[in-house]
Amino acid sequence: MDSEIITVRTGSSPVVQDLTDRAADFVRSRGDGLLHAFVPHATAGLAVLETGAGSDDDLLAALEDLLPADDRWRHRHGSPGHGRSHVMPALIPPYATLPVLGGRLALGTWQSLCLVDLNVDNHDRQVRFSFLGG
Repeated sequence: MDSEIITVRTGSSPVVQDLTDRAADFVRSRGDGLLHAFVPHATAGLAVLETGAGSDDDLLAALEDLLPADDRWRHRHGSPGHGRSHVMPALIPPYATLPVLGGRLALGTWQSLCLVDLNVDNHDRQVRFSFLGG
């Protein structure tokens, strides 16, 4: 399986970061198959959603409602509310699999592949792109 790891700098606040262009670069000229993206971190996930029209901010707001950054979490190391980051991958998994046709991601018109990261203590993330040819 053809595979590559990219590094993504997420910064010091919760973020939905679009990875679509980097994923598209990886699959370009690879033909038909599947792109599997995986985040090898216990506190980050991958989502397919619309970006730029407010959905990314809506997702962060919804996660804040579901998983507040306060002291309720039993997992207590790191910044206040860090335990929520360890629960988030149960809601937004650390993987996504996307179809690739003719070396292009077969996403819908408004869909993007995004890294979702609530962990403000770790600013650098890795994402593994793997291509399985068809």
